[in-house]
Amino acid sequence: MNIPRGMSRRHFMKHMAGASALAGSSFAMGNAIKANAGDLKKRRKSAILLWMGGGPSTMDIWDLKPGAATGGEFKPMSTAGDLQICEHMPMTSKVMDRMSVVRSMSTREADHGRGRYYMHTGYVPNPNMEHPTYGSVIAHELANQRPELEIPPFVSVGSDAGGPGFLGMAWAPFSVGSNGQVRNLGLGLETERLLKRQDMLRLFGSNFAGTKFDADLTKVGQVDRGISSKEHMEVIDKTWNLMTSEQMKAFKVNQESPEVLERYGDNAFGRGCMMARRLVEAGVPFIEVGNGGWDNHGNIFPTLRDNKLPIIDRGMSALVEDLTQRGLWEDTVVIWMGEFSRTPRINGNAGRDHWARSWSVAVGGGDIKGGVAVGATNEDGTRVITEPYSSEDLMASVCKGLGISLNTTFTSRNNRPMKIANGGKIIKDLFA
Repeated sequence: MNIPRGMSRRHFMKHMAGASALAGSSFAMGNAIKANAGDLKKRRKSAILLWMGGGPSTMDIWDLKPGAATGGEFKPMSTAGDLQICEHMPMTSKVMDRMSVVRSMSTREADHGRGRYYMHTGYVPNPNMEHPTYGSVIAHELANQRPELEIPPFVSVGSDAGGPGFLGMAWAPFSVGSNGQVRNLGLGLETERLLKRQDMLRLFGSNFAGTKFDADLTKVGQVDRGISSKEHMEVIDKTWNLMTSEQMKAFKVNQESPEVLERYGDNAFGRGCMMARRLVEAGVPFIEVGNGGWDNHGNIFPTLRDNKLPIIDRGMSALVEDLTQRGLWEDTVVIWMGEFSRTPRINGNAGRDHWARSWSVAVGGGDIKGGVAVGATNEDGTRVITEPYSSEDLMASVCKGLGISLNTTFTSRNNRPMKIANGGKIIKDLFA
């Protein structure tokens, strides 16, 4: 059995049970979808979220204020687009004709946990409701474009992507490590022995379900433990098929050449971006790649200059270039963001603290216009001076860029109607 490194067996099997439920619903779509699989493949969309956990200082990356007391040490540089970014992002500057920056984000959650939840869901935390993460929502809406997909439709690479909420386990993130290596839990066993172990699992599953397995469940007694014997066997069979799928090769980033690895950067984020491209090629609708370590309360400028910025500069620029060269850019939306930004004021430890009032995100691909800066902050970056935008607005714009209807409405477990992107408004300047 092949399990991506970085996952527990329990999580893998639990997720595969959900994925099996998804597979079952996909089969129920019928032959009509399969008959048009070629057309669906041509128009299938994907999204990649580059998640900067900890709250990156966007004032030092996307919205520099040279000459201001709050401006910091870095200088702006021109790009291939109609905007300037940090001088320590030279590779990214060359692809900024395809990415745009929203400089007028203004939110209220400046706590890491609450901010992460809000930016992933469009809702503030509520003890009475678990909202689905955007990855689950997008995977849910785009999965019907790819009936041939056998691996999970939402993959999280080295990131705390949140959960599926009321959408259910089938839409949970499939969490893997950035190395992408897949290890054989059979420990070199021959196929015959592995098949025997599969049979053992089937026997165990039937006993667990409270009945001796029989194709005709009317002939045997059954103990109801939340899942029928037949359903349990289907989960095991579909899980086995998934683990042995050829599509699992998308996780094997070590198959890439040394030249490609060097271009992305031989680090966790670079490998994560490389895996994201491979997963888009495989047809996965949503991939989140994590890059933490942005909670820079002290010594922020050398940390950014010598560590954080070179890593994201290389990985992000290579991702955009590869998606473009492979003809995937117009069908893939890339989002770069964290849970908030950092204070314009530089503190006594030469760092910046939490700040959600005025900050930036980067987004591009799909139907989203590249090369522009949307919105503005004042001369010292302390407030937004144009129309402010929220997590909901950003997500509504991502949905539009992917061709997902903003009229889409879900029903929560307490039967409340929940509009996609929490009813956010489209950021019009991101579209032609």
